[in-house]
Amino acid sequence: MNYKIKINLVVSFIMLISFSEIFSQNLTRKQYITKYSALAVKQMRQYKIPASITLAQGILESNNGNSKLAVKANNHFGIKCHGWEGKKIFEDDDKKNECFRKYKSPLESFKDHSLFLNKYSRYAFLFDYKITDYKSWARGLKKAGYATNKKYPELLIKIIEDNKLNIFDDKDVEIEFISEIRNIYMHPNRIKYVKSENQDTYMTIAKDLNIKLWQLQKYNDSKETNILAEGTIVFIQPKRKKGKVKIHTYNKNESLISISQFYGVKLKSLKKRNDLILKKGLNNGDKLRLR
Repeated sequence: MNYKIKINLVVSFIMLISFSEIFSQNLTRKQYITKYSALAVKQMRQYKIPASITLAQGILESNNGNSKLAVKANNHFGIKCHGWEGKKIFEDDDKKNECFRKYKSPLESFKDHSLFLNKYSRYAFLFDYKITDYKSWARGLKKAGYATNKKYPELLIKIIEDNKLNIFDDKDVEIEFISEIRNIYMHPNRIKYVKSENQDTYMTIAKDLNIKLWQLQKYNDSKETNILAEGTIVFIQPKRKKGKVKIHTYNKNESLISISQFYGVKLKSLKKRNDLILKKGLNNGDKLRLR
């Protein structure tokens, strides 16, 4: 049974990337998208710039967050000083030793990128395009003089289409908070969850989200300490006593815990509601009550 899940991107400002982590990162493109898509969507909601464009520019300008400017100055968009009164960093670009803006965090860089496009009149025509029209935005950025590379629009469009970044421009993307660490989704049973990443454990997720390990394990009816399969749903709130649907047809390849996780129903409630049938032993095709 498939659900259409709207994305809820959640934030915690108390979770900061340490100095050592910043200078040791070597992000893949997929990791960059996972890490910063929430910031891009937040900017879209506030400043009307397509999230796909913001993400694609960040990927291209910062080499997936691994460029010197991104690592040393949190500058993900190659924005030069242009009267900047904050901290600065000097790097070679079109000319030697050019002045670039230096930010306290990636969040500050993403926000300044939005303000930059809103501030200068040469970019004003871009905001006449629909948020979903990333191709016009890409071509318009080149026309407005954002980059000197003649292939800049094609590069942005390719990044967007290869990585399906336009899904973040969808009106059904719902934001509750914003996070620099993880994307947080909303289950159809109205419970927040994250998806495990490569080499994740309950411990790593608990640390990232400032949740006690025992709480995270309790939310997921599990005492698991091993590495989780990538993409595993990990609830960060208590599951509910009832499901959105009434009945689930049992398959012998399933476990009660997998059914509990799929529907966002507490394992204890699932067992209690199906006490009689469980005592007899589950068989293929048995109907389990979820509410």
